[in-house]
Amino acid sequence: MAVRTTWKIVHSCGHEVTINLSNRPADRRAGYARWLEGRDCTDCWKAARDSDTESKEAWLAAKRAEEQESARAWAEQFDMPPLEGPDKALAWGERSRHQLVTAAYNSLVSEGTWDDADWPVLEDKIRTVSRAGWWIDQRDAEGADLPELLDAAASDDIGTENPFR
Repeated sequence: MAVRTTWKIVHSCGHEVTINLSNRPADRRAGYARWLEGRDCTDCWKAARDSDTESKEAWLAAKRAEEQESARAWAEQFDMPPLEGPDKALAWGERSRHQLVTAAYNSLVSEGTWDDADWPVLEDKIRTVSRAGWWIDQRDAEGADLPELLDAAASDDIGTENPFR
């Protein structure tokens, strides 16, 4: 006798479906069917996930506002020049610059081998890169890589002006 392939599942949300489990190994079908019974059906799961969109959007907006305020205060404290580029890229560029430079300071000075006296040289190079898009492009870079990235930007001269002009 063959192990059955079709299972009647009553999900925890109360919905009942018949599901074909023939694509699963025979010895894993019953366990998977039990697991499915402990979960909402796909439609209910999606509805629950999507219904919380407003709170996710509010949380993300609050997080971005907090990051933006930190970036603005940091730029003011360390006399960083304003970035240039499309309006919609400026805030993102400011946050990206702040995060990368902070990561670089932590990596190179706080945890690394640089002295506080070495940092102002790099800080001056940071001030020369004014294109928001350059900072956005570097958002996933490691902090320790910032000196090399800034050297490349200076040699290419793409970090300091809009290459599409």
